[in-house]
Amino acid sequence: MMDKATSIVKMAQDKGITMRVLGATAFVIHCPNYRYLYDTLKRKLTDIDFVSYKKQWKPIRELFKKELGWKEPAAYMMAVAFRLIFFDPKNEDLHSDIFFDKLEFCHDIPFQGRLEADYPTLPLAELLLEKLQIVKINEKDIIDVIMLIREHEMGNSDKEVINADRIAKLFSEDWGFYYTGTTNLKRVRDEFLPSYAALNEGDRSNITGKINQLLERIENEPRSMGWKMRAKVGTGRKWYRDGIEEVGRGEGLEGYGEQNI
Repeated sequence: MMDKATSIVKMAQDKGITMRVLGATAFVIHCPNYRYLYDTLKRKLTDIDFVSYKKQWKPIRELFKKELGWKEPAAYMMAVAFRLIFFDPKNEDLHSDIFFDKLEFCHDIPFQGRLEADYPTLPLAELLLEKLQIVKINEKDIIDVIMLIREHEMGNSDKEVINADRIAKLFSEDWGFYYTGTTNLKRVRDEFLPSYAALNEGDRSNITGKINQLLERIENEPRSMGWKMRAKVGTGRKWYRDGIEEVGRGEGLEGYGEQNI
């Protein structure tokens, strides 16, 4: 799966198309030392998902249909306007979703100008944000968060570190995203880490320290008046978007909304 994902990104790059891997496959690619944590859930990768820019919609369709020979079911073409979906004819269990410009699930994650910051996946900050934006986060997503944080340091760049400045900036612009994201970080730290048998005390201490470092950076970011006004309303008014029905059959983007996708 990793080889297929990286080869497709390379093929796109050779054609002048900027495309990056996201979802579970991207986490596995970026976490070679702690990839074994997936074994605890007997997790199987069944899809490869990508992001690109909307201006490259047409050449990406041509790449998947003509170069790769993947199928684009007519039913999905009619039902989904914000992404492309293709199925590998050589493996009926494998499909790919291609998202454009941003993810729009419980909260928005914009990608403009960010795809060039890493290769062949999204930058680490955006990979973490994929999971932190899930209101009803599940165990598989928590495993992804733990694996990514254990593998990498927090920092202020995108060079094999999790860009805490990027996360803090996005959270400072959207109280709802801030609330969901920080709540999930605290849940990982306080509820899941103490009981997750695959981790030793050194792992727990390392991850706890990094989460605390990220939370401190988030709290130190200046907030707008709009953020402060929305914070006063709090959870008394809905602060997130409902999940999207599943389209496709894989696990690569499970839990992105309230329902699997």
